[in-house]
Amino acid sequence: MSGPRQRTVSRPVTLEGCGLHSGEPASLTLSPADPGTGLRFRRTDLDGSPEVPATLDHVVGTELGTTLGSGEAKIMTVEHVLAALAAMRIDNASIDVSGPEVPIRDGSSADFIAALDDAGATEQEAEARVITVASPVSLTLSGGQSYVATAAQGLRISATIDFQHASIGRQFGSFLVDDEGFRAEIAPARTFGFMADAKALRARGLALGASLENTVVLDDAGVMNGGLRFHDEFLRHKVADVAGDLALLGARVDAHIVADRPSHTGNVALAKALAAHHLQASRPSLMDIARIMEVLPHRYPMLLVDRIVEFVDGERIVGIKNVTINEPFFQGHYPGHPIMPGVLIVEAMAQTGGLLLMEKVEAMGDKVVYFMTMDAVKFRRPVTPGDTLRLELEVVQMRREVCKMRGKAYVEGTLAAEAEFMAKVMDK
Repeated sequence: MSGPRQRTVSRPVTLEGCGLHSGEPASLTLSPADPGTGLRFRRTDLDGSPEVPATLDHVVGTELGTTLGSGEAKIMTVEHVLAALAAMRIDNASIDVSGPEVPIRDGSSADFIAALDDAGATEQEAEARVITVASPVSLTLSGGQSYVATAAQGLRISATIDFQHASIGRQFGSFLVDDEGFRAEIAPARTFGFMADAKALRARGLALGASLENTVVLDDAGVMNGGLRFHDEFLRHKVADVAGDLALLGARVDAHIVADRPSHTGNVALAKALAAHHLQASRPSLMDIARIMEVLPHRYPMLLVDRIVEFVDGERIVGIKNVTINEPFFQGHYPGHPIMPGVLIVEAMAQTGGLLLMEKVEAMGDKVVYFMTMDAVKFRRPVTPGDTLRLELEVVQMRREVCKMRGKAYVEGTLAAEAEFMAKVMDK
């Protein structure tokens, strides 16, 4: 076993309190779990104690906190305990919750760290799953939010926040999210809110349990609690939220995350992009560039497929194109703001589709694939240096030497372009 081992808590430990948004009494018990179990919540107050795995597939809400759900069972405000578990490298745990929400305690992750210290940790005979970043992953959302993830040892989160309030303003910081760094620099930072929003939130059934005991509250005069734990406590709590939401990947994360105006919605979107990136980067090539060049007639600078990672003869193919600043078209296509020409994205899809017909081409001898039509071409987002195109082509119809295909190009799980193609195998 070459990598780090999985860990679980050594014994059960319980915390009690109330829910920040529900205002209802809540208790949480962390218990040991077998290797490979992951982090799994259970609603012990509901019939059958239904499970809700702490995974991206079970995110059902990201407004003022992250909510997980499975069927009728939902658990709100999971990010604080998940951040503590991730920082302490706890891979497997059963998290029993009585009530609709994780207890807010003092509004930070500090009590969860203390509980984990009390429970202790046990190494297990299984290798921990670790997500790494092979090439930069970037994400831009509405409202000025953006994220970039790059390769790093361990998890570092650098974040910027900007609020139109004199007590917050614009803040930036960079933190290493490990046991020592998290417990000292991030875990004590409390959640925060604005008195001006309280009435409207409570009318919507939110912040019903919020008080000065568990929330840093700001009014027009400043902080109502009498003081802050850090001068940039607001920023540090946002960093804790990023760490907690990334725990929904079900793996440890080795990356440097640079986040501008992070939110739970953005954090979850980033986690999904990292999951797609990791899946793509870790998938072995079915066809490398040498094999591709044996089949396709294209050469530099017009060869736009680097490898094939999925292939089902006559049905489907998935190719990868790594877009770098060294591409010759960036010299003249928006040189001050480099964007891959849309026509070349379509060409990359077409070349991948041509490889789908490779067995037919090779079996017939001196043949080549020509494209007859391209329809329903749509561009959804720009492709820039550092992006990795995932080119997915599937057969819609196959008749003798003529094939109709549907193609889609993705960047980190987000659709960048799509088109329909008609191709024919012909003599060279």
